[in-house]
Amino acid sequence: MEPRFNLFGTETGSRIAKRFAGLGQAVHQTSLPTTTAELVSLRASQLNGCGFCLDMHVKEAIAAGEDPLRLHLVAGWRETTVFTEAEQAALAFTEEGTVLTRDGVSDETWAAVRKHFDDEQVAALVCLLGLINAANRMAVITRQKGGSYQVGALAAADV
Repeated sequence: MEPRFNLFGTETGSRIAKRFAGLGQAVHQTSLPTTTAELVSLRASQLNGCGFCLDMHVKEAIAAGEDPLRLHLVAGWRETTVFTEAEQAALAFTEEGTVLTRDGVSDETWAAVRKHFDDEQVAALVCLLGLINAANRMAVITRQKGGSYQVGALAAADV
């Protein structure tokens, strides 16, 4: 399938993309660990089938020093030993907050997130999950392809 529309080639799409980039930068300026943020973005993008965002977040995570082995194991994180309890809580939160049910995130998962993250980090985590899911949806709807993202491109956006 070819991309069906250049969303960011429009004035509206470009303005919104710049604001999205700014919101993403705001999340990365919090005390939420960069590794956790990239794992959350990667897992949500896997669940949503967003090749563009998978490409971006794998490359950004590696550039930030993440071990590629851990990135390869994100999809099966429950069956591994390479993620901390805090990362596991964030990944469970990501799955439940991406594939929503009527009840949203379970009380058990919420308690695990609250155990490992302070108020500012929880705020960042909630906002990040909302942003990545919105970005995934825009990219999937317009059939954006992964593979050409250059590290730092989002941070360099004119916001």
